[in-house]
Amino acid sequence: MIKVDLITGFLGSGKTTFLKRYARYLLDSGQKIGILENDHGAVNVDMLFLNELESERCGLDMVAGACDADCHRRRFKTKLIALGMSGYDRVLIEPSGVFDVDEFFDVLYEEPLDRWYEIGSVIAVVNADLEQALSPDAAYLLASQAANAGVVVLSKTQLCSDEQVQATVARIDSALADIGCRRSIRDCVLAKDWDSLGDSDFERIQNSGWVSESYIKRGTTDDSGFSSVYIMNQAFTAQELKEKTRQAFASSACGRVFRVKGFARDGDGWLELNATAGNLSMRPTALGQEIIIVIGEELNAPEIHKLFQTKETTI
Repeated sequence: MIKVDLITGFLGSGKTTFLKRYARYLLDSGQKIGILENDHGAVNVDMLFLNELESERCGLDMVAGACDADCHRRRFKTKLIALGMSGYDRVLIEPSGVFDVDEFFDVLYEEPLDRWYEIGSVIAVVNADLEQALSPDAAYLLASQAANAGVVVLSKTQLCSDEQVQATVARIDSALADIGCRRSIRDCVLAKDWDSLGDSDFERIQNSGWVSESYIKRGTTDDSGFSSVYIMNQAFTAQELKEKTRQAFASSACGRVFRVKGFARDGDGWLELNATAGNLSMRPTALGQEIIIVIGEELNAPEIHKLFQTKETTI
């Protein structure tokens, strides 16, 4: 049977960066893998971020959203059926930051997927400097993603003190208790600078499995305040994009911005933007397109488009 891993993580936690490192380890160990980007938005920028991994032993595919939940689930299942016939040893699924984890379990128990796949590991990626004052919707998403995780991988630990890391672990446990989940994640936390992750760490991750835990469901996340605002066909220099991104995080009028990602022109090439409130990075990338995505809670699309001086496109 094909092992399938779910890599969850709240908006801006670093899922895609982690996935690239994990996938590289699996490829170096001789495995043939498929990567499925499962996003509720209509445009999936992370596919471009992962493009450098694509090869004969690494296939990339995506489930585009912009449809209702039932349609999205059918698309998800259809993609998994196609991947199941491609001869992969392992499939990695990276959903959106507001993904309902139960969709993963429910679909894998349906025919014919239940005969082709077995769950490998459920991996939750969490920012080590997690904001303590989360909204109820954000706290619920955090807890629901951690509830079944075999390992919780903390990101950006090199930027945090031990006290901040411990506060984050305590905040996750508190969020779990709030939804009636009895587990603590303290014994399954991997808190380490990702630049120092070695084969033993990735072996632990791929063999971490998952935990069967119950908790109080609050229904789907479709009615929550999370959304994405798309800025398309607008060219920015690197400096312009950095400044506008910082303004988006600083402006309460824009809403509660969690993440900004996209691309800027760099001569004849591209720079990849990946920003959270505490960290902004831009690095050269082979592929790009004129698109910026602002992700957050209770976003004010007109204000965001005013800041970026574009026509409005909200998904």
